[in-house]
Amino acid sequence: MRIVLVGPPGAGKGTQATRLAEKLRVPHISTGDLFRANISRQTELGKLAKSYMDAGNLVPDEVTIAMAKDRMEQPDAENGFLLDGFPRNVSQAEALDELLKTEGIKLDAVLDLEAPEEEVVKRIAGRRICRNDSSHVFHVSYKAPAEEGVCDVCGGELYQRDDDSEETVRKRLEVYHTQTEPIIDYYKAQGLVVTIDSMGPVDEVTRRALAGLKREHEVK
Repeated sequence: MRIVLVGPPGAGKGTQATRLAEKLRVPHISTGDLFRANISRQTELGKLAKSYMDAGNLVPDEVTIAMAKDRMEQPDAENGFLLDGFPRNVSQAEALDELLKTEGIKLDAVLDLEAPEEEVVKRIAGRRICRNDSSHVFHVSYKAPAEEGVCDVCGGELYQRDDDSEETVRKRLEVYHTQTEPIIDYYKAQGLVVTIDSMGPVDEVTRRALAGLKREHEVK
């Protein structure tokens, strides 16, 4: 299957992308991984992207699209892929359609993970990370440490990342509503959107997503 995954920050896209890609046996292609891979390998696209990033500018759509094109042409993506973080706006969605059309293929579904805005803010702003090991993650409401501000695992100090502050989260949500959310209507016009409630246990959300994709595939 060829799937695009969309949803606001905090909806659990990263977690679900990894799980769904494994279940569907397709590669998980995220824009973050694309940038890191190209920059670390010092490809021409990576050097170009880094020049924009170093200058504090956004990487142009055409660079992101070229990276995605290169990745989707790899052998492991021959029978499908799951795109996470791309397309990020309607222009990228249109470019993706043109790109797939030249290959004689098309998307099977666009999975939209829905989450109430206040819940998203609560999820992200409540996260606390251990300074000694960033894999030790806690939450003031859902996974509170035994002692406030102290990691249960190693005793390190727990802190809130700048990106997780409520002000920053609300700004990220504003960018999502302005730039990315319009692609949902774009894909709804093509009958591709499968909307999933992303609230609840991770396993349950994965089951909902797989069931939604199965229904969409059967309809087609």
